[in-house]
Amino acid sequence: MNVDRLDHIGIAVEDLEASCTVYRDVLGIEPGGVEEVPDQKVKVAFFPVGDSKIELLEPTGEDSPIAQFIRKRGAGIHHMAIRVDDLEAALDRAREAGIRLIDEEPRAGAGNARIAFVHPKSTGGVLLELCERE
Repeated sequence: MNVDRLDHIGIAVEDLEASCTVYRDVLGIEPGGVEEVPDQKVKVAFFPVGDSKIELLEPTGEDSPIAQFIRKRGAGIHHMAIRVDDLEAALDRAREAGIRLIDEEPRAGAGNARIAFVHPKSTGGVLLELCERE
């Protein structure tokens, strides 16, 4: 397993369109499109910044994990995503090291990625997403 790079920083927002204006209109960064991920109950927009991205996440339902995050902590940085070349190998390595995983198996993420989350208690308080892209 190789860690390739920082894939993106996920930011929980209450209003995706209003939040997009800062990145689009003020910073001049065009989004790579808006996508809904129904099983995660979220709508996302990715803004490319060099080799990485900023991901804005708006909940699509009150029971969305992002809605719960905003209620508990307020809008702001939600997670950091690291790109790996082999997600199964990354999960195996984490398990062998005794790392607490939220996702035991890969699942579908935005942008045709396969993802899995690592629990913040194992990463110094940071929700870490492992991300594999084709």
